[in-house]
Amino acid sequence: MAKFLLSLHVLASVLFIGPVAVAVSMFPRRAGAALAGGPEQAADAGMLRQLHRITQVYALLGIAVPVLGIGLAQVMDVLGQSWLIASMVLTAVAALSLLLFVLPAQQAAVDALALEPGSEEHGKAVRGLKLLPMTAGVFNLLWAVVVVLMIVRPGSTTGA
Repeated sequence: MAKFLLSLHVLASVLFIGPVAVAVSMFPRRAGAALAGGPEQAADAGMLRQLHRITQVYALLGIAVPVLGIGLAQVMDVLGQSWLIASMVLTAVAALSLLLFVLPAQQAAVDALALEPGSEEHGKAVRGLKLLPMTAGVFNLLWAVVVVLMIVRPGSTTGA
């Protein structure tokens, strides 16, 4: 049962968290191009909407990763170990950063596409993008640390 849950957990993390990480990383550059105008604005606007949709859908599907992870930890009887608790805390922080910072900033950028380029609201949305690359980087860094903790597992008996 543990091998089956581990397989599902790893598969879910690759298939669901990976696309979110890529979409979150690509969004700021595309948002800047789409909101700045120019000859490729329509293509950038379409890509911007698509990246936001990918982030939303795969973030929702990504809930399966910690759910499967908790089930796996129970089966493996490691639920109280410090490396796992740290991973769960970092996963929660990553989820909160996505929900509280990344998704709202993405939505504001998508909403700004419908605004007049010279308007005050449009300028506010463009200025709001300044923190998005940093929050995207923090989100991805948190997931990278969680992956390292899952592989290294301090105090594990695997010899790693």
